[in-house]
Amino acid sequence: MDKKKKGESIDHLLPTTNEEEMKKMMKKLDKDQAYREHKCWRQYITVVISVCFVFFQFYATLTGHITAQVLRASHLAFVQLLAFLLFPPSKKSPKNTLPWYDVALGLIGAACWLYIVINFQMYAHGSTNTLVSRTGNYTTVDVIIGVIGILILFESCRRIVGLPIMIIAATFVLYAFTGKYLPGFLHHRGYSLQRVVCHLFYNTEGIMGVPIGACSTFIFLFILFGALLDKTGIGQFFIDLCNAIAGGASGGPAKVAVLSSALLGTVSGSSVSNTVGSGSFTIPMMKKLGYKSSFAGAVEAAASTGGQLMPPIMGAAAFLMAESLGMPYINIVKAAIIPALLYFTGIFITVHLEAKKLGLKGLPREQLPKVGPLLLKSYMIIPLIVIIVFLCMGKTAVFAALMGILSCLAVGIGISVSDLAHGNKPTFGSKDIIQVMCTGARNIISVAIACGMAGIIIGIVTLTGLGLKLGAGLVSLAHGKLFLTLVFTMLASIILGMGAPTTANYLITSTITAAAIIQLNVEPLAAHMFAFYFGIIADVTPPVALAAIAGAAIAKAKPMKTAVNATKLAIGAFIIPYMFVYNSKMLMINASFTSIMSIIITALIGMFGISVALEGYGFSFTGFLHDSKSSKGLILTFDIIERLLFATAGLLCIVPETKSDVIGILMMAVLVFVQIARKRRQGKKH
Repeated sequence: MDKKKKGESIDHLLPTTNEEEMKKMMKKLDKDQAYREHKCWRQYITVVISVCFVFFQFYATLTGHITAQVLRASHLAFVQLLAFLLFPPSKKSPKNTLPWYDVALGLIGAACWLYIVINFQMYAHGSTNTLVSRTGNYTTVDVIIGVIGILILFESCRRIVGLPIMIIAATFVLYAFTGKYLPGFLHHRGYSLQRVVCHLFYNTEGIMGVPIGACSTFIFLFILFGALLDKTGIGQFFIDLCNAIAGGASGGPAKVAVLSSALLGTVSGSSVSNTVGSGSFTIPMMKKLGYKSSFAGAVEAAASTGGQLMPPIMGAAAFLMAESLGMPYINIVKAAIIPALLYFTGIFITVHLEAKKLGLKGLPREQLPKVGPLLLKSYMIIPLIVIIVFLCMGKTAVFAALMGILSCLAVGIGISVSDLAHGNKPTFGSKDIIQVMCTGARNIISVAIACGMAGIIIGIVTLTGLGLKLGAGLVSLAHGKLFLTLVFTMLASIILGMGAPTTANYLITSTITAAAIIQLNVEPLAAHMFAFYFGIIADVTPPVALAAIAGAAIAKAKPMKTAVNATKLAIGAFIIPYMFVYNSKMLMINASFTSIMSIIITALIGMFGISVALEGYGFSFTGFLHDSKSSKGLILTFDIIERLLFATAGLLCIVPETKSDVIGILMMAVLVFVQIARKRRQGKKH
């Protein structure tokens, strides 16, 4: 290395795109980032509404004086108003104008939900002519307002969340009207327009059900917390820390992507946003180091998607799962640890093997952040520690999120005080707090709308009894065989999970598909985790693969090739759920410490075997005759055989059974010995 290169900073490996270009990319790739950036007086309108929204949420949370229906309806009123003020009808629509019809749609949408708020307030003051008093005997006006409110919700979903979840919800609504004409287990007696609309719009079993209930309380707070993390620089601290730890290893930037996405993804609640956010840093670094474009984009997409599976927060799905199953939050976290560990280990090993195969080195140490100065900034992880500690103490998600926000504010203010003491401009001030409020209010829109659509699906399921029918239908289709039922459930969960944010994803998949597995006497937690895993992995699975497409756009690679590579990297997510369904000890259910450690060790060995099978490289290239280029024609068959043997050994190790573990480890030992011996022979020849 010459002196010039030696003295270079890490900057030569960073993306050349500026902040403005990254914003444009975010808006192009992520629908909920394609918002209008108002100027002049229009900007102040959205800022005021956003700040009022945040203050209302804090008031409702801190006082507890607002009833559930009023809180949820008010939450939706704010969301609908901001949705049409901030998001244009299509990508081609101008971003610097605000058409009168969007203002009208926003006001009408908000008014529909405020209709519920006003009626509940009248009921609280003793009025006899309210929605509550005429439950089951709704008027024509009630029905009309319900229809308008639902239609406007569908339009906002089309604009912001996307077509997949909208089409799924519309199909369920259509089923409520047409089920009486369908044969077999799908048949029901049929429901009138009034019954369907009022069930979905006014009841807490429809749009204002559990999803919006969660969204209007702790999910909103966690999204605000995520905005604060970004603004105070804590997110960048995580990236710097990962760079310091893994940046110098073989294929360092790819390993940094895996580690940073695991840390940031658990809070973000969006695979796409996480891919674009951290990928703008990691993907160009991977490419410049020597990774192929499609592989670089795939690494970030697979890792960012896996962040949603990472405890302790799991994109807020952990709290919903605890609530749905009626079990302590800490049980969910414990159950998610081993699967998440195996998932990221699989990606990490594959990335490492790819780097070794290509001969890629890490970044020079002098170009990486120093560990010492970073350790002096370790106070930045206090907010996450605070949340985890309070959750483990048994406090509610709302309380933990509030404490996390307060600690994050304290860290931000502390940094600003330190800046002032050193004569520098404060990095976190009152303007930043306003920006955090606006960001939090804007980011909740897509989640709230998706939760509203999830409420429609759940509402139709409860109205028609479809959940049990669908479960029974899947079991019947599989002839009562568990494995076939799992396969059908996997496919259904992937379809249902397309384009849905993490929280809505879990609610939809658990409601519709998990019931089928539970009917076969599978542990409910394992069934819910199974459905959730495959719903999340839809973000990297073709044909939709939103996270992979985002990674491909940054890497300037072919989207489908990137999606295929991301699916390969995320192979653990396709294997591990089957394993914990068949043996719930992998979820730490009724498992001793010894058995847990045994499962972890053998499963990690198994992930190594599977990674070697996928990469075609371990300690040397696979293929028993891989000695020279001239034998390339003979290598193919033997390469496949060796890969299959590694895959078989890996699967046997992952299966949490003693016999399979022993056989798998013995097979792996022989295969590794062969690989090492071959490498030594090749070294001697050279």
